Amino acid sequence: MSYPIEHKIVIAVSSSALFDLAESDGIFTARGDFGYREWMSAHADEALPRGKAFLFVKRFLGLNHGHQPGEGPAEVVLLSRNDPEAGIRVFKSIRHYGLDIVRAAFLDGRSPYPYISAFGASLFLSANPEDVKSAIDAGLPAGLILSSGFSEDGDEEGELRIAFDFDGVIADDAAEKIYRSAGGLAAFTESEARNAEKPLDPGPMKHFFEKLAALQKHQREEAPRGRALIRTAIITARNAPAHERVIKTLQSWGIFTDEIFFLGGIEKRRILEVFKPHLFFDDQRSHFEGAGGVTACVHVPFGTANAIGTES
Repeated sequence: MSYPIEHKIVIAVSSSALFDLAESDGIFTARGDFGYREWMSAHADEALPRGKAFLFVKRFLGLNHGHQPGEGPAEVVLLSRNDPEAGIRVFKSIRHYGLDIVRAAFLDGRSPYPYISAFGASLFLSANPEDVKSAIDAGLPAGLILSSGFSEDGDEEGELRIAFDFDGVIADDAAEKIYRSAGGLAAFTESEARNAEKPLDPGPMKHFFEKLAALQKHQREEAPRGRALIRTAIITARNAPAHERVIKTLQSWGIFTDEIFFLGGIEKRRILEVFKPHLFFDDQRSHFEGAGGVTACVHVPFGTANAIGTES
């Protein structure tokens, strides 16, 4: 069964996220551009160590099992600051690990974020904070991957689990701005109750979340019965009565999610330890505390929570 193009999900990943480039970065710092290229060429047949996004990428590409090449629902594109010569080692490493990645851009030191839309990517994962912030500022869906998460038993065809914060991630930060205003929690609660029927505007990960929901719907209609492929969750610090606007917003977008957790201040780590997502997106780094061994934490540097002097 092939997937219509509108149901495919394209993810762009940097070489620094897919592989651990700490050693090669050290060579570049010590020896400069020429020395770096010479060293990478000399080590072209040595596979690069796995990076923080590796486990997620492998599980994501597992969605294509059972499909002919190019006909599965998942595609990964490599967007790299490396030069084309270093790209030889990167692609040899990709083949070494058996990853089905065939498209790439090697930009010789330039930031890859302008090419996110060119490749039709719904998400850009990078270990470079500047590239991620530039992409977010340009209105593009990007996240800074901070941890590798847990290692599973090697079942590449298992369930893919992805979790999201809501405000500042799936939706915009309009409600967060009110919460951080002089009125604080009382003003936030009153505003959310008054606007419960009014959908929030999209945030940076809305399109990616929407693509996952569309693929889930297609799989429920077409995939073999009983095969669990994708499971999504929203994990938010909101609680009642502010919960209603979340549900109404999702309904207005026609987006389905499997699970929603309204925690009202309970540590998100407690839910993450049970749900065990392969990726968890949040706009506040403080919510990742203690979660690095449970999930691949992805920081979305968007909105008022990431304004200078306000992040918590």
